Amino acid sequence: MGFLVKFLLTAVLVYVLGNFLPGAHLAGFTDAILLVIVLAVLNAVLKPILKILGFPITILTLGLFLLVINAAIVGLAAYLLPGFKLDGFLAALLFSIVLSIVTTIIDLVID
Repeated sequence: MGFLVKFLLTAVLVYVLGNFLPGAHLAGFTDAILLVIVLAVLNAVLKPILKILGFPITILTLGLFLLVINAAIVGLAAYLLPGFKLDGFLAALLFSIVLSIVTTIIDLVID
């Protein structure tokens, strides 16, 4: 039950972020649900590979390169979904940072 609540809250937050953050454009709530699913799959499959490949750069930047990896995953999700558009890398970076902060708060409240 907690998984479903987290999923729906994340979809609502993605919908709100997609409509109110500058540079992010989301067509509808169905696209928000699809975006949450695509981001979950990309985070499960692609993110560990990118973390391993970018480990030396992550060490040199004291972990800040992980923000670039998150923004790249959000950008790839925008490329894959026709209902979600970003205006550039900074929009993807801002979207990923705000989404990470808000989902962390949701995880702390629900768990």
